[in-house]
Amino acid sequence: MLSADSLKQIDTELAKYPADQRRSAIMGALRVAQVELGYLKPETIEEVADYVGIPPTQAWEVATFYNMYDLAPIGKYKLTVCTNLPCALRGGVNAAEYLKKRLGIGFGETTADGKYTLLEGECMGACGDAPVILLNNHKMCSFMTEEAIEAKLAELN
Repeated sequence: MLSADSLKQIDTELAKYPADQRRSAIMGALRVAQVELGYLKPETIEEVADYVGIPPTQAWEVATFYNMYDLAPIGKYKLTVCTNLPCALRGGVNAAEYLKKRLGIGFGETTADGKYTLLEGECMGACGDAPVILLNNHKMCSFMTEEAIEAKLAELN
């Protein structure tokens, strides 16, 4: 069950759209729910859909299509590494391999202490800053060499 504060934030998302286009607020509403609860449980997705006023299947379509939504628990820090061609050519794959080795996990896995989840991501629109890592869906980390990765991990500790 979402808190009153989260429902108020969803109301803010809903206010951005005409009353007959409430479904347009679903992405923001799911983000609010995920921030509060850490990930989207099936019942949370349905609660958000009911609150927004759309069929649950439409909310599920959004939650399962976009990789920023987590349908299972993740680590405190979600590291999404871009490995698309432009990033790969500028070290994205190397950054990913370094993180796998450094954290002892593969893509889609979480460290035993629950601190880090590592994901492979699609283009993040920052090819000129490659390799890039998206931290917790909100912070773009650019030029992620091994040294930069170590500095970022130290900052997160």
